[in-house]
Amino acid sequence: MVFHLTYSDIVESYLLECDQIYHLACPASPPHYQFNPIKTIKTSVMGTINMLGLARRVRARILISSTSEVYGDPLQHPQKESYFGNVNPIGPRACYDEGKRVAETMMYAYQKQENVDVRVARIFNTFGERMHPNDGRVVSNFIIQALQGKDITVYGDGSQTRSFQYVSDLVDGLEKLMNSDYSLPINLGNPQEFSIQDFAKMIRDLINPGLKIVNLPKTKDDPSKRKPDITLARKVLDWSPKVNVNDGIERTINYFKKELEKTGSFNPIMPKELKIG
Repeated sequence: MVFHLTYSDIVESYLLECDQIYHLACPASPPHYQFNPIKTIKTSVMGTINMLGLARRVRARILISSTSEVYGDPLQHPQKESYFGNVNPIGPRACYDEGKRVAETMMYAYQKQENVDVRVARIFNTFGERMHPNDGRVVSNFIIQALQGKDITVYGDGSQTRSFQYVSDLVDGLEKLMNSDYSLPINLGNPQEFSIQDFAKMIRDLINPGLKIVNLPKTKDDPSKRKPDITLARKVLDWSPKVNVNDGIERTINYFKKELEKTGSFNPIMPKELKIG
């Protein structure tokens, strides 16, 4: 077996022969996707067109990593796949949220018009080893801050909720979806729900219970709650998370400890509009 790794920008067309395409390209952290919103939109729109064109040419099945962000700041809780969402189309998160919504639209347009075999995974917050220390989301930021003895920063009052799944569970779900006969959108996430304040306390207490948690102003359009309904995934994929969030967090803490030993220190990235210094 020969493995060939190629670096290419998904915004540019690319030719190869394949049977399955996992279209996972796009920054998912708000500080990263808001850094260059035009490129984020191009990645979701032009990149998806390019991958669908490739799938059509070689008759490959294509799976796209969509996102729970298509639900925006949801008025339905927990979120089912049938929910159309509540998204601000001109807010700071729109380049990602609306980009993914358009990408889903294109997937089903190609399915209907060109008979492309499509799969759509709506992925909820995922964490684990090999996360970038400057990912910019709460798992990495809280852990990196706590390991360095710094205050843990929470944006808003911390009452907003999120659901976190360990990366191996997501990989398992993506593989099951790709090799299933189900072609409509499907949630992949852990329905265990945390307030961000409680999540910060959990990480602090695992690393250094004496640290302060500091609340800063809330970021614009930050969703107030997020929890997947995974009834469909259980039914059609026989999938549900296997790794307990606490166990996954402990593994991730150990990973970041080793990274800090290599580099010495990290300054976690902050939301663009709240960047200090």
